[in-house]
Amino acid sequence: MNTTSTEQASAPVALRSVLSAGERPPRPGPVLTSLTFGWRALLKIKHVPEQLVDVTMFPIMFTLMFTYLFGGALAGSTEEYLQFLLPGILVQANVMITMNTGITLNTDIQKGVFDRFRSLPVWRPSPLVGALLGDLVRYSVGSAIVIVLGLVLGFRPEGGALGVVLSVVLLLVFSFCLSWLWTMLSLILRTPNSVAGVSMMVMFPLTFVSNIFVDPRTMPGWLQAVVEVNPITHLVTVVRGLMGGSVPAGEIGWVLVSSVLLVAVFGPITMVLYRNKK
Repeated sequence: MNTTSTEQASAPVALRSVLSAGERPPRPGPVLTSLTFGWRALLKIKHVPEQLVDVTMFPIMFTLMFTYLFGGALAGSTEEYLQFLLPGILVQANVMITMNTGITLNTDIQKGVFDRFRSLPVWRPSPLVGALLGDLVRYSVGSAIVIVLGLVLGFRPEGGALGVVLSVVLLLVFSFCLSWLWTMLSLILRTPNSVAGVSMMVMFPLTFVSNIFVDPRTMPGWLQAVVEVNPITHLVTVVRGLMGGSVPAGEIGWVLVSSVLLVAVFGPITMVLYRNKK
């Protein structure tokens, strides 16, 4: 009995000596934890490559269909229409991809994964920011596919490589900021299907009631007014301008202001919902 009692008493001492051995590692900062969750998002793509269907097949389908089905009727030739269409398709492909952010987050919430994340001693927004950073890779892949396909079909940007790179960078910034809207919806709606449905209801008017496919001057006056206040219209105008060799400073300012407003409005709402999520 005494031997057993002695062993039980010494067990906590031995355990403390093991746990206290060495210096405690520093707590990871916001940047490191966000990058870690971003790497998690990339690993999910590695194990489920079907997630890249929307960034590969859809842009290719839209580019080919609109170029060869409507190019002759809208611009007189497919070659001429491609010069007008491709910057718009580049924008559409990226902003449509952003919807996947909300769907993926909602799936994690339904599986209980985010309950575990919220219990970790890390910067509270890092799971959300990391997921958005991981999606930047998806946007980059989608952009590269559209540009390469356009070059193969005959698209020739007068702004050269610099104009293309600047366009993609600005597009990635806007897409990252727009993703906060879908992140907010993923915390409000109960199923991934509902997030997808609501997102499509928002994105279809935004992308089609814009200057992606046709010049707004061919539209009725009341519809032109709607198109002109659409942030997607300003983004497409900037991308077309940069790829065409011009720098539309005023339009760039509108895009940056829109991006800041998206984060300023939906970012805090998202964090409040995330903090109070049960």
